[in-house]
Amino acid sequence: MGFADRHADGTLDEAVIHDVLRNERRRLVLERLRDTDDEQAVGDLAEHIAEVESGESPPPRKVRQSVYISLHQTHLPKLDTLHIVTYDSSAKVVSLGTSAVELEPYLVDDTVQSPFAMLTFTTCLAGLALVFAGWMGMPVIDRVDPRLVAIVALVLVTLVTGAELGLATRGRM
Repeated sequence: MGFADRHADGTLDEAVIHDVLRNERRRLVLERLRDTDDEQAVGDLAEHIAEVESGESPPPRKVRQSVYISLHQTHLPKLDTLHIVTYDSSAKVVSLGTSAVELEPYLVDDTVQSPFAMLTFTTCLAGLALVFAGWMGMPVIDRVDPRLVAIVALVLVTLVTGAELGLATRGRM
C-alpha cells in the first residue's frame, strides 16, 4: 500500500476507493462478504461471481476457473494490501478488513427501493387516474376541474421529492 493511497488521518483516498469499486469482480466480492458477514472460501466466492457473470447455476467450469484465478492473483491481493479485505492466500479464505467500512457509502444496494419513490409514483398514478376519470365523465369527478387535480398531484409530488432530496442531502453530510 502506497503512501498516496491514504489521507493523513489514515483513511483511504477517494480515488483509490473509486479504483477499487470500478471493477465488477471486486464489487461482487465486497457485496458477498457484506451479505454473509463471515469469512468465505475463495472457491465459494469464485463460484458465486461466476454464477452472476454467466447467469448459469452452476456456472461453466471455465468461467469459474477464470474468476478464481483473477481473484487469487489480482483482486484479493489488491484488496488485502488496502486492508479492505483480509486474504489468507495459503488457507484460501477471505473476510472483510478494517478499511471495508470506508467503502460502505459507495456500496449502495440497488435492490432497496426508496419509500419516497413508491409514494411519488403512486401520487402520479392517482393524479392521472383522477384526471382521466374526469375526462371520461365519471360522476362526481367530472365536476372537479382537471387542472385542480393536476396541480394537487404536482404539489404532492414536489413535496415528496423535496423531502427525499432533503433527507439524502443530510445523509451525505
